Parts: sequence; structure tokens; C-alpha cells
Amino acid sequence: MTNRDWYDDRDYEGAAEQAERMARIGWKAIAGVTGLLGIGVMILVVGCLAVVVGMAYVVVATP
Repeated sequence: MTNRDWYDDRDYEGAAEQAERMARIGWKAIAGVTGLLGIGVMILVVGCLAVVVGMAYVVVATP
């Protein structure tokens, strides 16, 4: 037999703390990837707008 009492929750508490730690890391990763995708979409939109403005300038500037 072991020297641990029947109400010893050390294993459960350790697993719960590790799960909480992993959940926090997971949410940070999700937030980081979402932020990078958002920045990528903004860069894409700005690039498309620059192309549209450039094309409009070419159309207006040509005689």
C-alpha cells in the first residue's frame, strides 16, 4: 500500500494545472495566428487599393 491518504488530490491538481497552462498557451497561439492573418488581410486590401488607384491614374492621365 502507499502512504498517501484516500483524499490526496495531488495528481488531479497537477493535471488540472497543466491543462490550464496548455489551454492558455493554445489561446495565445490562436490569438497570434488570428492577428497575423488580420494583418495579412489588411496588407492585401491596401495593395489592391494601390493597384486600383494606379490603374485609375493611368486611365485618367493617358490622352
